[in-house]
Amino acid sequence: MIKMIANLLKILNSDADPSQISLALGFALVSGLLPFFSPVSLLILLIVFLLRVNLSAYILGTAFFSGVAYLLDPLLHRIGLAILTAGPLEGLWTTLYNSTLWRIQRFNNSVVLGGLVFGILCFVPLVLLANALIRRYREHVLAWVRKTRLMQAFTASKFYDIYMKVSGWGWGGLS
Repeated sequence: MIKMIANLLKILNSDADPSQISLALGFALVSGLLPFFSPVSLLILLIVFLLRVNLSAYILGTAFFSGVAYLLDPLLHRIGLAILTAGPLEGLWTTLYNSTLWRIQRFNNSVVLGGLVFGILCFVPLVLLANALIRRYREHVLAWVRKTRLMQAFTASKFYDIYMKVSGWGWGGLS
């Protein structure tokens, strides 16, 4: 848990563009609400690799939202059940279920379909909110921390110089 928080702070304090981090969190939301090796999750992972998003933020976000998904299961079930039992969509679901490709997606599971719909609906608001929060954090909190005497003394030390040289070696982190 402490390592995840440290990695999150490392991502927030990095030079990565806030939009790359927030977009990664948006994709992580959708991936985290779906089963791990579902075709949609693999497609999202491919999109993450093709677009310029922060991979560390995506991995951490997926782990976080996978945990949140268990808490949201009752809500996701209700959303998925409402969509699956909607009268006008009954023929669509029957046709899709009779196709092998769509059966693999497991959209007949109310939690899976509810997770996909909820993730898609929350994608844009989460990206915009995360982007604004990251920018505010960097402008206010990070700027204040860098101005403190403790941080200035730390960055002036030999230990910090050694840390900066060694940190580029990439030992076992999500760099």
